[in-house]
Amino acid sequence: MAMKNLLKEDDIKKALDQFKAADSFDHKKFFDVVGLKALSAENVKLVFKALDVDASGFIEEEELKFVLKGFSADGRDLTDKETKAFLTAADKDGDGKIGIDEFEALVHE
Repeated sequence: MAMKNLLKEDDIKKALDQFKAADSFDHKKFFDVVGLKALSAENVKLVFKALDVDASGFIEEEELKFVLKGFSADGRDLTDKETKAFLTAADKDGDGKIGIDEFEALVHE
């Protein structure tokens, strides 16, 4: 499912523009600006599935690095520092990857 079916294209562009600079990514602000926080848990889980490129049921560190590209092809890669900070914030069970419930909890925290 395409992100623009769940989120407004203008919000996606605004969020990506706001975090264009390296090491500027803040997942809480991004989720708010892009409109994720306003989505139901069910729709947040659809976003998760779109970001889970290999359909493993998890967003692994390598997929997380490219998470902004999941919202738009124009999205930049996260830096290693941003990727690790995002993973640390979301990975509540310490398995080194983000599960669907962890992602939904992070979005709505």
